[in-house]
Amino acid sequence: MERLNIAIDGPSGSGKSTTAKAIAKELDIIYLDTGAMFRALGLKAKLSNVDVNDVEAVVAMLANTTVDVKYVNSKMELYLDGAEVSNEIRENSISKLASDISKIAEVREMLIVTQREIAKNNDVILDGRDIGTVVLKDAKYKYFLTADSDIRASRRVAELKEKGQIVAFDVVLAEIKSRDYNDTNRPIAPLKQAEDAILIDSTSHTLNEVVDIIIKSIRR
Repeated sequence: MERLNIAIDGPSGSGKSTTAKAIAKELDIIYLDTGAMFRALGLKAKLSNVDVNDVEAVVAMLANTTVDVKYVNSKMELYLDGAEVSNEIRENSISKLASDISKIAEVREMLIVTQREIAKNNDVILDGRDIGTVVLKDAKYKYFLTADSDIRASRRVAELKEKGQIVAFDVVLAEIKSRDYNDTNRPIAPLKQAEDAILIDSTSHTLNEVVDIIIKSIRR
């Protein structure tokens, strides 16, 4: 039985996760937030006082680390070493740690095994930075979602505000530009559009419009 696998890639703050969740709900399939898995390892490094740029230290940490995904009423819950951390990984400080730790080959290899296994056994939508180019290269439906950096920063500030985190626009914009550079220039699985992915610029589109574009292309 062929599984429905959908890949959405794009830079930080482009709305990948929000879009993917909406599509998963519309199509009644599983949503797998791959970025959350990297955030979990960033959180582990923070809690363990491990420098995310120290490859040897991170690899040693992985030997004693588990990242598991569970679904409760179709909602994804993330577990780090047996403890649920779905909220803790959303702190703004974890974003940069996730970006840095994702550059390490051993980190990506560890998580890709889990991601591919979930996609193999379920109808699923994944979002990240290398889903269509590396993780699910054979996915039938691929999209690359982007937006102007100022728009992405504004959305991120609003998102953090809803969660009770007040962060200045300039700070968030600088973080987004830094992460864009890191993600597109890393030697391992850099952020780029897959050759067979559909490009969607959400700068002037609402969430519902982006979801509608993707749903229609899948149903065609």
